[in-house]
Amino acid sequence: MARPRTFDEDQALEAAMHAFWAKGYEATSTQDLCEATGLGRSSIYNTFASKRDLFRRALGRYVDMMTDRQEVLLEDASRSGAERIRALFALIIDGEFEVRGAGRSIGCLTVNATVELARYDDPEVARLLERDLARRLAALRATLEAGRRDGSVASDRGADSLARFINAVIGGMRISAQGGADRATLEAVAETALDALTR
Repeated sequence: MARPRTFDEDQALEAAMHAFWAKGYEATSTQDLCEATGLGRSSIYNTFASKRDLFRRALGRYVDMMTDRQEVLLEDASRSGAERIRALFALIIDGEFEVRGAGRSIGCLTVNATVELARYDDPEVARLLERDLARRLAALRATLEAGRRDGSVASDRGADSLARFINAVIGGMRISAQGGADRATLEAVAETALDALTR
């Protein structure tokens, strides 16, 4: 008879997520995962089947956590569309200075995974990233359309193009933070993007 698990799978997944976030998929060893989760190799592989399976599940957890948080801001009808985008930029910038490794930002696990795993053939990870991108773009489009209606977004560009622009700005800000950009630099980028929407 199999012995019952004596660990919290949810906590193990959270710890693994942080390990992958800090080091990336390839650079995170099984030993790193054992140290992060406090589990032995056999417990990890009996529970998660493989490093790739654990990574997929950790990435899914991250995507849900971050995108949920962003959607709450973007759906806040008490603010104008432009104010919601400003709040999103503030959330992103704050996050870059809250979660750090080796003295600098560790960026966004979604952005990191997109860059790192683009050269690997993993349809499941690709689908997860595509679904998350579609969800974030939909929330941004709805916010920009609300901004048009309330007069806070003045750009005559299409909402889809503007949503992709904002998404690209956020990705660039995250990568810049990983490269050592300070808060003032990221705030200046955010203000420039807001100017493009509101003028």
